[in-house]
Amino acid sequence: MTPGLIILASIFIVGGVAHLARPELYQPFMPGWLPAHGALIFVSGVAEALGGVGLLAKRTRGAAAVGLILLLIAVFPGNVEVLRVYRARGVPWWGEALLWLRLPLQAVLIWWTWKVRTARSEPEVDAD
Repeated sequence: MTPGLIILASIFIVGGVAHLARPELYQPFMPGWLPAHGALIFVSGVAEALGGVGLLAKRTRGAAAVGLILLLIAVFPGNVEVLRVYRARGVPWWGEALLWLRLPLQAVLIWWTWKVRTARSEPEVDAD
């Protein structure tokens, strides 16, 4: 396993566990038009943590990567919503800047996840 793969998997695992341990932190991310905020936070946390674990095994890496990419796309409106809500509350300029930076970070995570989907868990050995 590469360090990048371990770091990415850890990001998802820690993020997923955080959803489960502190769901109230994710309430501001939930657009008002979505139902059952608590259930969605729980399901997305479980999916994120399991996806991160799935990246660590070569056998499940491809499916986990695709699932995580779909999850990242699905939660993007939540990132826009938290920016909207915090701007309305008058978040300091630096807080708003961080929230703006979070939006393209989603694209970076999608790209990184796509790249690791084929990462080898062990180096190839030339049989010659």
